[in-house]
Amino acid sequence: MSGSSPRNILRSGGNLLGGRAIRFELYPLIFAEIPDFDLLKALNNGLLPRHYLVGGAQKLLSAYIGSYLRDEIMAEAKIRNIASFSRFLEVAAFSNGEIVNYTNIASDCGVSAPTVREYFQILVDTLTGRFLQSFQKKPKRRVILAPKFYYFDVGIANYLLKRGRIETGSESFGKAFEHFIYQEIYAHCNYSGLNYSISYWRTTSQLEVDFVLGDHEVALEVKSTDSANERHFKGLRSFSEEYRTKKLILVSNDPYPRRVNDITVLPWKIFL
Repeated sequence: MSGSSPRNILRSGGNLLGGRAIRFELYPLIFAEIPDFDLLKALNNGLLPRHYLVGGAQKLLSAYIGSYLRDEIMAEAKIRNIASFSRFLEVAAFSNGEIVNYTNIASDCGVSAPTVREYFQILVDTLTGRFLQSFQKKPKRRVILAPKFYYFDVGIANYLLKRGRIETGSESFGKAFEHFIYQEIYAHCNYSGLNYSISYWRTTSQLEVDFVLGDHEVALEVKSTDSANERHFKGLRSFSEEYRTKKLILVSNDPYPRRVNDITVLPWKIFL
């Protein structure tokens, strides 16, 4: 089977061939697959093949949002309230890369919190988005427990957020850059066959590490700066005080790799 939705098959009583079929999942294009990779193009257009390859992807993104995210997903999930789900897709984009607050999103969409949870689950079931869980192993500090959410492609999030043209140094560049690095990590985790866990760490006092890989083997912070300095290391240092970590990495736009005590600063191309 190719392109079949587990959600649709399960609801129709189909057999998923448990134990007899191997599941492969393809993701948007990754850095290693694209000669002469253009970061700004990737952040603006996203990395679905047709979208990345065109000069400006707005018309294609609009068609994709309209014909797939709204029409096909709503039909498959048998959603009756089309207006509320359409509104949800846009409101959910504001949770892209952020901690999910079901109550606030429900209020913005005019539906109940359980309905919002079901809408998010539909996005997960249809591979349109995924949750990033918080790292909670024996914390000494109080940590945030709620998950973050990411759409499966940065271009989709850009369109729903109406970000406009993303330029280097802007706030939207920083958020899209973090999303892009997450896409690469997630694809590597699965394509490599290593299948390590990916989570984030944030305390109630707002100390944060963007991505924790495996059982705290690697702590990874993503900054769009081209000159990482001590203030960018605060989250990594706090995490290393709490957990024994093999590698502390800050991915940035710095021109050269370097070591700052126990933290490795890596230009994003070298990291990838």
